Amino acid sequence: MIVLASLRARWTSLLGAFVAVALGVGLTAAMGLGLDASLGAPERAPVRFAGSPVVVMGQDTLTVPVRRGPDVERVSKPLAHPHPVDIELLHELRRLGPVRVDGNARDAVGVDAPVRAVRDVVDGRALVLTGDDRRRADPATARDAEALVAVNAFLGTAGGVAAFVSVFVTASTFALVVALRRREFGLLRMAGATPGQVRRQLLGEALVVGVAASASGCVLGVGAAPLLGDAMVDAGIAPDWFTIPGTAPLFAWPCQLAFWTGLFVAYAGAWSASRRAGRSAPTEALRDASVDSDVMPWSRRLVGAALLALSLGLLVRDLATDPSALLKRKTYTTQPMILITATAALAPLLVRPVVRALRLPGAIGLLVRENSTASVRRTAAVAAPVLVTVALAGSLMGSAETVSGAKAAEARQRTVAQLVVTGDELKPAAATAARRAVPDGSAVSASASTAVFVREEGSALVRSDARAVDDPAAWAATSRLPVVAGDVRDLDDRSIVVNEEWEKRRVGERVDVWLGDGRRARLRIVAVLARGSGDNGAYVTSANAGVGADAAPVDRLDVTLKPGADRGAAAAALAAASGGEVRTAEEWLAATHPRTKTQTRLGLLILLGISLVYTGISLASTLLMAASVRRGELRSLRLAGATGVQVRMVVAGEALVAVLAGALLGVTVTVVNLAGLAGGLARLGVPVGVEVPWGVVGVGVGVCAVVGVLAGVVGVARARWVG
Repeated sequence: MIVLASLRARWTSLLGAFVAVALGVGLTAAMGLGLDASLGAPERAPVRFAGSPVVVMGQDTLTVPVRRGPDVERVSKPLAHPHPVDIELLHELRRLGPVRVDGNARDAVGVDAPVRAVRDVVDGRALVLTGDDRRRADPATARDAEALVAVNAFLGTAGGVAAFVSVFVTASTFALVVALRRREFGLLRMAGATPGQVRRQLLGEALVVGVAASASGCVLGVGAAPLLGDAMVDAGIAPDWFTIPGTAPLFAWPCQLAFWTGLFVAYAGAWSASRRAGRSAPTEALRDASVDSDVMPWSRRLVGAALLALSLGLLVRDLATDPSALLKRKTYTTQPMILITATAALAPLLVRPVVRALRLPGAIGLLVRENSTASVRRTAAVAAPVLVTVALAGSLMGSAETVSGAKAAEARQRTVAQLVVTGDELKPAAATAARRAVPDGSAVSASASTAVFVREEGSALVRSDARAVDDPAAWAATSRLPVVAGDVRDLDDRSIVVNEEWEKRRVGERVDVWLGDGRRARLRIVAVLARGSGDNGAYVTSANAGVGADAAPVDRLDVTLKPGADRGAAAAALAAASGGEVRTAEEWLAATHPRTKTQTRLGLLILLGISLVYTGISLASTLLMAASVRRGELRSLRLAGATGVQVRMVVAGEALVAVLAGALLGVTVTVVNLAGLAGGLARLGVPVGVEVPWGVVGVGVGVCAVVGVLAGVVGVARARWVG
């Protein structure tokens, strides 16, 4: 009964926690339903050979035995150049019945014949597909699988960010509730309540709030899931056919996971705060001063210090041992959260010196600064969510843009060609025709996309993207590769160029590889490239990218013209001779190495939007809660001669100062994270150009400032204190 009576009397102070938990549960449920929809995506009917009962398709995977502990397993990887259905097999299939060929492509054919007869004829030389398996021959199948991987990655990251921010906001809200109710808890202790009873009261309130908020969040998540699916399709993150059903039962696993997670978050946030409430002494009831002392327990200081040491230790370790790890998306989206958490945990200690360093004009400015430093718990409670939002925006968006910019700069550095010819349907003799079309003394390098596979340490089959070049000398003349050992001009049909990421990387050493069409080869290393930003792949000759019908088609011509040649005339001649699209190197680089992919940027903006919503909720609830216990303080200001407008200006100023303090701390965290990334790029020899998304950060800070000012002023107006 005491818990219910307390909830009725204190519902405004717990409204922020209710909304934060409900929104977190709703997002978690929606993300879970999205994952469920992607993992259980319905198999689409075969399209390409829908009218054929049997499809014969060339081998499209490489299967290699690897050792996993004491066992040997067979691992499969998609081939870079799937095998076609050869002419001899095609003739044998025609004897069984009608054979359907899709245009000039022979990667797969449809056969109208009994399955057993087809299997007997094929005899392991190709794949025999029936039923829904015929979809493997549809080009859209691979694209759909790749798109669903991107969907799962986005939903997983978004769910992680939502959980991170919701846990933080909920824990901070309950911690502030305890700080603002210390006199109430002191009265309870004076009336004879034991520390355990005080803790149980607060935990009981959290349990009621958690159950109600989690149930509401599940209903919200089920309703919002279809909207999330539509937004992902519109942003290009998910394929056009992807949908999230909005009719999932509330007892489905995503809703169950979200419900119990929300309840746990609410209870865990209240548990840490309840320990502080239980330690409230009866003398707290006699305190009228608003000056905060002992703003952080030693346990929180130790946790914050440990997280700070961990985050900086991981950064130093990566810089010293594996700087390329800092460029991986998993690293720069998860590792900064440790530093953000550490800084937020230490916010009560960090906010006071930041606010004291501010110089605000006039008597109101002085009062704002002194109030902010005296009530450091309230100031830190407002600053911390702003810190999280600014640090997430700066670190995530800044890291993505910095890495993309570094890759683009590295590609420009490697390219010496003046013209680049590309196209999926270059003429078969495009390289020969292009060399005849340009003036003597020019260099034309023809290359094709391929891949090589290597078994590292006997336990992993690793695919490395590669390019196959037809003329190593011309290739060397049209590129400026970061060679650390050897000479790329020594490349021939019995050798390979690798990079520093390979297990075997000494010039002259021989390495066993599987080529893009599945052939096994033993090649000699003639040159080793720097690791760079991760885009320095392997290089082989055209002979090692397939033969005959399996050969990889030329998809790029790099052209370096002799001095004084007319670039416009050369471009026109190349277009006519090759049948491809001719662009300057600058135009080609801008198209193929954008600063940040549109889908990546939109995905990050959605994540930051989630964080900003949470921050707005936290700011509004914190300031409204704080206003409920400041009656005496603000009434004293009126008695001292302050007008109603001046009191509102003080409250608004305090909100702005707290937001500014959080923004400064968030920018500091961003600088540390991006400095580590810049150090990693510098160690890898990649051109460094750190990108800080000031526009996104500015919008986030502006929204926080507006919400903070409005919440503060509304809190004053609700109580009619300024009359």
